[in-house]
Amino acid sequence: MRSNTKCGHPNDRFMIEVPVSSLVTDASTVEPETSAMEAAGYLRQPDEPALVVRDGGEVVGVVTESDIVAVVAEGGSNPRVASFMSSPVVTVPPSTHVGLAADRMRDAGVGLLPVVEADGTYRGVVTKEALAPYLSRHRLEITWDSEPLTLGGSDGADPVEVTDSESSDARVPE
Repeated sequence: MRSNTKCGHPNDRFMIEVPVSSLVTDASTVEPETSAMEAAGYLRQPDEPALVVRDGGEVVGVVTESDIVAVVAEGGSNPRVASFMSSPVVTVPPSTHVGLAADRMRDAGVGLLPVVEADGTYRGVVTKEALAPYLSRHRLEITWDSEPLTLGGSDGADPVEVTDSESSDARVPE
């Protein structure tokens, strides 16, 4: 008898084990003393997902377009990013798999995570858009109790039987 297993993560959230290190993109970094106006200038760049705030090399916060909009809505001043950045910031090491990174994003209510080595070295960010292609909207259950292999999903679709890879008689049960 072969094992009955579910793909991937304990929550069955993703299909393959891809580390976030392969999905890291650059994000500009600023100091906590950077003004809101200067931060807004960086965020006007089309490929700038957010600003990572670093103090003495340590990641201490993140500033997004939403943060700038909130500052503008309050009006009147040009505060330093330290006063409105998201902090404490949730980070992940480069070896983190996409499913766990997605869980951490969801739990923290954020759309990106700075990627930081164990020694504190900043590597970039991973965004929800970068993770999306690796996540499954439906749990895939694989049951391999006997031949043929049966694949079924949580979306209510009928299971599909898969026979030996050398054989071409895979079929959908009626």
